[in-house]
Amino acid sequence: MKQKLIRITTVPISLEKLLTGQLRFMNSFYDVIAVSSEKENLEKFGKAEGLPVFPIEMTRKITPVQDFMAIVKLFFFLRKQKPFIVHTHTPKAGLVGMIAAKMAGVPHRLHTVAGLPLLETVGAKRKILDFVEKIIYGAATAVYPNSHGLRTIIEENNYCSTKKLKVLANGSSNGIDTSHFDPALFTSAQNQKLKEQWHIAKDDFVFIFVGRLVKDKGINELVEAFGVLNSENQHVKLLLVGNFENDLDPLDESTMKRISEGKGIIEAGYQNDVRPYLAIADALVFPSYREGFPNVVMQAGAFGLPSVVSDINGCNEIIIDGKNGTIIPVKNSGAIYEAMKKMSSATPWMDSLKQNARPMIVSRFEQKVVWEAIRNEYRQLENK
Repeated sequence: MKQKLIRITTVPISLEKLLTGQLRFMNSFYDVIAVSSEKENLEKFGKAEGLPVFPIEMTRKITPVQDFMAIVKLFFFLRKQKPFIVHTHTPKAGLVGMIAAKMAGVPHRLHTVAGLPLLETVGAKRKILDFVEKIIYGAATAVYPNSHGLRTIIEENNYCSTKKLKVLANGSSNGIDTSHFDPALFTSAQNQKLKEQWHIAKDDFVFIFVGRLVKDKGINELVEAFGVLNSENQHVKLLLVGNFENDLDPLDESTMKRISEGKGIIEAGYQNDVRPYLAIADALVFPSYREGFPNVVMQAGAFGLPSVVSDINGCNEIIIDGKNGTIIPVKNSGAIYEAMKKMSSATPWMDSLKQNARPMIVSRFEQKVVWEAIRNEYRQLENK
């Protein structure tokens, strides 16, 4: 009889996108149950993956009353299910999941840290979020930062004992399926058709950004830098793939105006499959303020794209400056401009970055390596 494993995220898209295929893989060894909010989307995920699900309403905002109700509901569910392991991802799921699991007496309570939104917060709110982080890690029996830089930040802030911390494999929460993220899957005709759809000319150099279009991702600085570059060279395009989050982290009005005006900026919106867009791009630009271990940088690399990334944990572990991309200071539109200008010039340097991009991802971050590392952690718990 298999042991029960419960995996929890705040919203189902994290199960679907950030942990693609992982729960199905773990279901070969455990009876896996997926827990998240948004009942309809969660049930759709469960049906697609062949997994039972349990919906609990959680938000990404500070909502004490709703959080308390979620903890109580999850506590009773865990008492009934008696899982061997509860493994949480994302901050709110970590808070609700780890407290409820400890109250319910779950023996192994694991939390993966894939980023710390609080790093861009100050004042009283920062103190509250620091306290919440300590509660999560205190209730957990093991904490897995998904990058070495993130582990260092956790240690520097004294969120928990270093004995609880471990980075699995080479980092990342899920690795990357390089057979899925492969430019060879897309033909020249397919690429040309998509370019024509977005009015991208044959000799245009296309920078792509994939992710939430919010302040924390460096979009204000990116759009400002691109505006200068495009005024000098109209054959440079910026392809934005993602949604705005105006209620949580709005962009500056000037940025929104520039995006709406076009002028070399293509707003493609959220795409369920980003691969066709990576296939028509020449380079990724990802000037985020904070990350855990960004999937999109691995995905772009697997497509042979060099990346411009900010000097933050995760990004500076995937990209080696001058090898498969370039690393720039955080919140610096001038540095973004200079990096984009250099990349968009046809140089041997750029050719070298392209040649290295995919092999450096395949050799370090193949998905099965990460899955086996997590499975090995679970296996060790079975022997305790």
